[in-house]
Amino acid sequence: MACHPPGSGSYTVVIIPVRTGLYSLDALRFYLWVKRLKDLEKEKDALCSGLEILEKARLWYLQRLEENRARQDNIDAKTGVGSFHGDAAEARSCLLRHRIQRVNGSLGSVMSEPNVTSVSNPSLHDAVADSDLRWQNTVLTQEVSGKNRRISRLELEKDALVEKLEELQAPRFPAHTH
Repeated sequence: MACHPPGSGSYTVVIIPVRTGLYSLDALRFYLWVKRLKDLEKEKDALCSGLEILEKARLWYLQRLEENRARQDNIDAKTGVGSFHGDAAEARSCLLRHRIQRVNGSLGSVMSEPNVTSVSNPSLHDAVADSDLRWQNTVLTQEVSGKNRRISRLELEKDALVEKLEELQAPRFPAHTH
């Protein structure tokens, strides 16, 4: 790959004397030109880093696909009987699926934005913020549902314990036979 990781390259400092004054229009133009070049270098570094991450992600996705196909073949071979893998594995699979969908959505929104390189693009920031808010809402909703289930179980346990305590504290009258 032609890109180098961030921090591995070097930046060149160029000092060019400005004929007029430090606060002249020429000095301001030169400063903005140098700043833009620096920003473009940073953008290039970020893009190169992103390419490296995407290549690793591509390989990771391919590996997960192969594992998924192998699990499907295994289930098909067992005709589905006795192949249930339990709540913990199902929860991990669900969490992984949600994380993959979040990454896919983020990449899709970055690539579909026509002016992605424009720094002053509020729609990109809004799209990212909306995506993050939707993801946070999903996670919080799942957490609340889990907490509500736990609260319900604890309330049932509490009711059973209170009932048992009342039985133990109830006065016992001996049977009188006259």
